[in-house]
Amino acid sequence: MAEFKLVISDPKTGKSYQLEAKDETAKHFLGKKIGDKVRGELIDLSGYEFEIRGGSDNCGFPMRKDVEGSVRKRIYAVSGVGIHKKVNFTKKGERKIRRKKQGVKQKKTVCGNTIHAKVSQINLMILKHGSKPLGKEEPKEGASEAKQAESTN
Repeated sequence: MAEFKLVISDPKTGKSYQLEAKDETAKHFLGKKIGDKVRGELIDLSGYEFEIRGGSDNCGFPMRKDVEGSVRKRIYAVSGVGIHKKVNFTKKGERKIRRKKQGVKQKKTVCGNTIHAKVSQINLMILKHGSKPLGKEEPKEGASEAKQAESTN
């Protein structure tokens, strides 16, 4: 069955949170595309609304919005998802960016824009906040008991 890592970014705070979607929860994401909106009830976050912004497959190839389907393709691209600047380091550890000539295309392998079983990470952005805040987990009972035992010793 499909299993996804969900990286939820909050544009208000600039922080990101990670969740895992397994079995029944993951089934709701299959077939969705980049740019689709997702209700928070699907991942037990009532009141939230998310937008799928991207992801990567199990080999690390990024999903790209302009590549249709769920397959990997080799594309020629000047910039965008999966294309990076060349960075060189000098002997003293200074960063020096070596820019490629303008208009030179690179051939890169990217993944399509549809979520399928081999996708390992899905990037989500919060559009509408819910009542329960993200990132504030309740302390586990075992951890609190261990802290109490340490403080009594």
